[in-house]
Amino acid sequence: MKSPNPAGRPPGSTAQSKLVQRMLENADGILDVIIEKALAGDSNSASLILSRVTPSLKAVARPVEFDFDPEAPVSRQVEMVIAAIADGSVPADIGRQVIDAISNLGSMRMQEDLEARIAVLEAASGARA
Repeated sequence: MKSPNPAGRPPGSTAQSKLVQRMLENADGILDVIIEKALAGDSNSASLILSRVTPSLKAVARPVEFDFDPEAPVSRQVEMVIAAIADGSVPADIGRQVIDAISNLGSMRMQEDLEARIAVLEAASGARA
């Protein structure tokens, strides 16, 4: 069956597109009113303007210092972080992040070790053949 409207709906004919067009036509006036209200002390208007022109602040963790040996085995490193959490040197949420990082590094080291062992085995089996 052929479409009864092969050209489709004309652009700009939906209620939403008409509303957007009206808003664009009146944007300068709307902005002027909001700025006037903000300057007059309306905190909602000021908040709206500031939220659009200033970037939102992101939380930044404070640096922490504690005894840590990066050459120690992974389990010992985690014990050091737990001890730092327990004595209050490191906040628990930061400690969790450090432990996760240690765990990820341990996984990477294990994978590298396995790859090296496989390479040695493959080299040894190739030398015999």
